[in-house]
Amino acid sequence: MRRRAAASLLGCLLVASGCSAPTATDAATGAIEHTLDQRADALLDRDESGYLAAVDPAADALLAAERRTYRNLVDVPVRSWEYEVRDVERSGMHATARVELRYRMEDYDSAPVTSARTMELTERDGRWYVTADRPGEGGVQQLWQQGAVDVVHGRRSLILGVGQDNDRLREIAAAADRAVPAVDEAWPGEWSGRVVVLVPESVESMAGLLGATTTSYRGIAAVTTGETRQQEGSSPADRVIVNPDAYSILGDFGRRVVLTHETTHVATRADTSKATPMWLSEGFSDWVAYRDTSPVDGQAAPELERSLRGGNLPAALPEDGDFAFDAKADELARAYEGGRLACELIAERWGESKLTDFYRAVGEHEKREGAVEDAMNEVLSVTPDEFGGLWRDYMRERLR
Repeated sequence: MRRRAAASLLGCLLVASGCSAPTATDAATGAIEHTLDQRADALLDRDESGYLAAVDPAADALLAAERRTYRNLVDVPVRSWEYEVRDVERSGMHATARVELRYRMEDYDSAPVTSARTMELTERDGRWYVTADRPGEGGVQQLWQQGAVDVVHGRRSLILGVGQDNDRLREIAAAADRAVPAVDEAWPGEWSGRVVVLVPESVESMAGLLGATTTSYRGIAAVTTGETRQQEGSSPADRVIVNPDAYSILGDFGRRVVLTHETTHVATRADTSKATPMWLSEGFSDWVAYRDTSPVDGQAAPELERSLRGGNLPAALPEDGDFAFDAKADELARAYEGGRLACELIAERWGESKLTDFYRAVGEHEKREGAVEDAMNEVLSVTPDEFGGLWRDYMRERLR
């Protein structure tokens, strides 16, 4: 926005008759940007007083909250931190700004994490001060707003936890460090080769980080945040968020599977788009997670085995809605097992390289319609109906 403002000013200097005076809102926008730029610089410089200088001195509650936030953040390895002002609505000495917070972790993020914020500001003696700062539309709570953040550095992982025992965070780092090379072996695509894991204090805190209800995630051990690719070459940074309650009851094998599955989502994000169906994205991540295991380790699909014994083998690949976290446990398990066995079929019949080629080919489509059909034809030389028949035959053979 500053570059656009500079270009506009240059136009005024060159062709004075063609430019009008800036509006009060335009002037406020520039001043608000300046206040937030100073706040961001102070955070990166570890300057607490400079960070708090952006807050209205009369806003006691906000000052206290921002002081806690700053101190919770002080050990987090933030490399960049900036606010992009999207628009400002001004009314006299007051303004409401729609802002996008963008930040990156040192050595981990090649793209920023983004979070929508809504800020209210007041002008005093020609300067704008923040009087309220809350999540904007689609925005969520940040980990450091939940408490002091403990930081554990793994070899290829960064673990950020609140209210967690340090030994638990180190155990998660060790599991994540094992997951990354496992994903590297299965996914030849370019990715950072590192993963950031957030471990909140409770499932309620996890829901706050996701902007969701607690019931949606109570039985889910971990999820990966992030948006699918919006345009060629774009992929925002991901975060794996652990549900400490569900994760703690898993054994070593289960924890390894969970973190490898979620790390696969991080690795494949740049090649995942709105055209990618859930059976493929979730099935591929599960396939990677179970790739080097034996049936004794739990590679068999127990819910689909039950369906096969009852004569109710699925007639079609799982729909996206089958993967809803609030679905019944057995239905959700069948969806994941069905997607994994579809990917396993491709890897065994056509080869692992064809499986990754197929994943990318689907994600390259601009829309869902026709994506799977075209990729099956181009990469596997089969129609969806033919593949469906092969998949059902494979399940009968694999699960009998």
